[in-house]
Amino acid sequence: MTRFFLAPEEMMGEELTLTGENAAHGKVLRLKAGDSVMVCNGEGQECLCTVKEVSPGEITLTVERREASQSEASVAVRVFMAFPKADKLEHVIQKATELGAFEIVAFPSGRCVSRPDEKSLKKKLERWQKIAASAAEQSGRGRIPQVTVLPSYAKALEEAAKAELPILFYENEKATTLAMAISQTPGFGTVSLMTGPEGGLGEEEVRKALEAGLRVCTLGSRILRCETAPLCALSAVMFAAGEF
Repeated sequence: MTRFFLAPEEMMGEELTLTGENAAHGKVLRLKAGDSVMVCNGEGQECLCTVKEVSPGEITLTVERREASQSEASVAVRVFMAFPKADKLEHVIQKATELGAFEIVAFPSGRCVSRPDEKSLKKKLERWQKIAASAAEQSGRGRIPQVTVLPSYAKALEEAAKAELPILFYENEKATTLAMAISQTPGFGTVSLMTGPEGGLGEEEVRKALEAGLRVCTLGSRILRCETAPLCALSAVMFAAGEF
């Protein structure tokens, strides 16, 4: 079923209106009176609607039913990724959204090659959020993950440590696996998954993560690319949570 996103304040009342890009998309899909569509507020609530009227630049919908989204994961996973080079973060945002991530957080670390300046960061954030919105629409989600940028590694550790299961992945860790960390935290509802940049995290950064309360784990004997590691970890957590 065709899915549209509206701001929460636009979801009030028994009639909803699609304008702008939503209306243009509806025109491309040749929506007509009587068609059924799903409208979501991006925060987990959705409405089953019937197209009432199609006019130039506007589509009027009648709300048939409101309900909580059935496609959201039972566990809230925040993906923390150190700034990578090129457009790798865009790939992770898209795929992490499809996999059910609650939030995608980018942060600087010691070995980051890419460090967006304040001027370019605003435009990048707008683009990243649009990628998340598009991926949420394509994958049938009822919530658009927030894409957040933190100013420092210390702030990222502080935020990641708030989860019931906070994990940092380090290629030199040999003893503790993700499966072990998950088994030691039964019934977890919130998870933080933190990965480093292309050059990895330094020993001092790993030490600070331990001090902050994160569990340091391995993702296996193979070295994963910085854009592969967070998606691998997210998939494993979703599987363990019964989402697959």
